Amino acid sequence: MENFFIAGPCVIESEKIVLTIAEKLKRLSEKFNIEIIFKASFDKANRSSIDSYRGVSIYKGMEILAKVKETFNVRLTTDIHLPDQADIVKDTIDVIQIPAFLCRQTDLLVAAAKTKRIVNIKKGQFMAPWDMKYAIEKVANSGNNNIWLTERGSSFGYNNLVVDFRGMLIMKELGIPVIYDATHSMQLPGSAKSSLGTPQYAQILAKAAASIGVDGLFFETHINPKEALSDASNMISLDEFENAIPEILEHWHISKKYEAHL
Repeated sequence: MENFFIAGPCVIESEKIVLTIAEKLKRLSEKFNIEIIFKASFDKANRSSIDSYRGVSIYKGMEILAKVKETFNVRLTTDIHLPDQADIVKDTIDVIQIPAFLCRQTDLLVAAAKTKRIVNIKKGQFMAPWDMKYAIEKVANSGNNNIWLTERGSSFGYNNLVVDFRGMLIMKELGIPVIYDATHSMQLPGSAKSSLGTPQYAQILAKAAASIGVDGLFFETHINPKEALSDASNMISLDEFENAIPEILEHWHISKKYEAHL
């Protein structure tokens, strides 16, 4: 399959912010001739603190995301947290994302599968890559073979994540597209009232992931990450994302040349 990006803000803050980011990403898609699937969450149900901003309602979120699709003609992805949300989002969303914390929830996976949309399962920070075959089976046995897997880091003691690049290769051996989430894997989860992070390493590891042949790369981006209402410590700016794309594309190109000679 053709390589692609998934990008957008962590959470819907306002229609204006979402449309501004989507417009910039659409321009980048055209500039670099690569698909950028637009991502934004309508609800962040697993924030560290009950005081943290969670988003807009699912119905308001679908209204805003539908406007993104209508205006910019892009594919959309968002995450769901409850089985009954799958039916609500299916007419707007092209790729239903299963959060890493929920990747073993059978009812959620089955509900997502029944929409016939692509189901992108994020590997839990607590999961071995080879055990993701069971999540795949839950979706496939529900009549849907449109399945992606996303690597977003593995727990490394308390308040830390590491990325084991072997895991992405192991998941690719399961025969489905694999995505690397470059920004969430930079989190230092639970290390404060909201998660901290080290986004300065995201672009470096993204290039490494492209070099080993991942199918897609996931970046959360914002107009001004420091002012973002969720994941402010992990997102990169739109300018940083734009600057990273050329080198990432070069690494993807090298990977494909290598695979062609195997």
